[in-house]
Amino acid sequence: MFAAINTRAMLGLKAPSVTVEVHASNGLPALSIVGLPEASVRESKERVRSALLSSGFQLPPQRITVNLAPADLPKSGGRYDVAIALGILLATEQLSVDLSGFEFFGELGLNGEIRRVPGVLPAVLQTVQDGKVAIVPLENLQEASLAVQGGPEGGDSAQAYGASNLLELCGFLLNRNVLESTLPVPEPEIDFALDLADVVGQTQAKRLLELSASGGHSVLMVGPPGSGKSMLASRLVTLLPNLKRDQAIELAAIRSVSGQEVAGAQDLVRKMISPHHTASAAAMVGGGSTPKPGAISLAHHGVLFLDELPEFSRSVLEAMREPLENHRVDISRVNGQVTYPAKFLLVAAMNPTPSGFFPDDPYGRCKDTPDQIARYQKKVSGPLLDRIDLHLEVPAVDIDALQAKSNPQNETSETVRQRVEKLHLKQIARQGCLNGDLTPKQIQQHVPVDQQGQVLLKNAVERMGISARSYHRILRVARTLADMSDSLDVHQNHLAEALSYRSFDRHSRSF
Repeated sequence: MFAAINTRAMLGLKAPSVTVEVHASNGLPALSIVGLPEASVRESKERVRSALLSSGFQLPPQRITVNLAPADLPKSGGRYDVAIALGILLATEQLSVDLSGFEFFGELGLNGEIRRVPGVLPAVLQTVQDGKVAIVPLENLQEASLAVQGGPEGGDSAQAYGASNLLELCGFLLNRNVLESTLPVPEPEIDFALDLADVVGQTQAKRLLELSASGGHSVLMVGPPGSGKSMLASRLVTLLPNLKRDQAIELAAIRSVSGQEVAGAQDLVRKMISPHHTASAAAMVGGGSTPKPGAISLAHHGVLFLDELPEFSRSVLEAMREPLENHRVDISRVNGQVTYPAKFLLVAAMNPTPSGFFPDDPYGRCKDTPDQIARYQKKVSGPLLDRIDLHLEVPAVDIDALQAKSNPQNETSETVRQRVEKLHLKQIARQGCLNGDLTPKQIQQHVPVDQQGQVLLKNAVERMGISARSYHRILRVARTLADMSDSLDVHQNHLAEALSYRSFDRHSRSF
């Protein structure tokens, strides 16, 4: 007998269709799996055999061949176990039901339990789009709810069900019992534990964070230990508006593919990802034999914070150059290529010298020689710095500000976020993107610079040796500054402030 069961593979954020074909015939008893299976898939025959017997079914002494079509698509993981088990039951005539309208996902335990698998969200999204019903592990049901509610029809709780074991699933397919179906997912609310009002002093740095959030500009903060760089960076994500539904689903899909548990509405908000400086290039940009997303993709639509920037490996930092420009990362392997989105807001922090203090520290705490300082700063390459829009010195906090009992001038994150959201809507309406993503052609159209500003910019380029890339980034930042001041044109004062945020473009690269 022959049976065919529908499921899906995991290939980046794509979920190509896979048909599990099962043929049972007379011959020497055997169970073989073909169709380019990796080790984890080949081992599924042992899991399936035990799960069937533990659930009260039989494994007849027949020659059973399982083919995972298409044969040229690599298959990995335990996500095909349930489909293989149902195919065997149909092919051996232990189950008689039409399963053409279903797609099945899940790994089987030896006792018949159906366990969670990664990558369910993008798979169920595609299943719903094709008009079929997804059967997922009960542990993945909340994740499937995001897919159903985010589907093209606006959501139908009957388009996905969660099963806890094989026997329960078979009872549902035979209309003998019911399975738990997906439930509506509430809209996420912005409720961060951290707030910008917690930061004492650092007025210029706070303005820089608002500028970064308003236009989507990357930031490098340079200052001594304890000046508040990490504290400031951790609050940038609280200034960003809530994600749109499609953006939130895309972010949740990345988390799903990476193997993280996707539990509901809390996975639909922007994240700040802060990898340790010992992270490898694969951990940062993604990789592995079955390529998974790295930190830059997990920070998609959010903030990537790199603390102690010079301590990161040179190869890791250089691997980020293309994603900073293209907002995606392409990972190539022998069996194919996957692409993950990586549109993140980069915030980096570093000390000015190896000792941590500025060379002109008033307390004389910097004991480093000029050569030591130069070697330390050169750990961060010029091409990478060229791609960072805003450079700012963050001095130590004044003692009077620290001892002040209250500061009524401190704005909350919610207050700043409301201004940022208005600016986002303004930029999208004008040009279809944030200022940080303006192309050179769009810059010519949407960044009108007055005559005085053009003279200032020309002199700055000649004196500071600014590259063409930095030139365009300065104009993008000036456009955001003009928007923040509700100005239609970009004036000299906007360009002057934008130029002040390019400390590393000076020939000396000193502070």
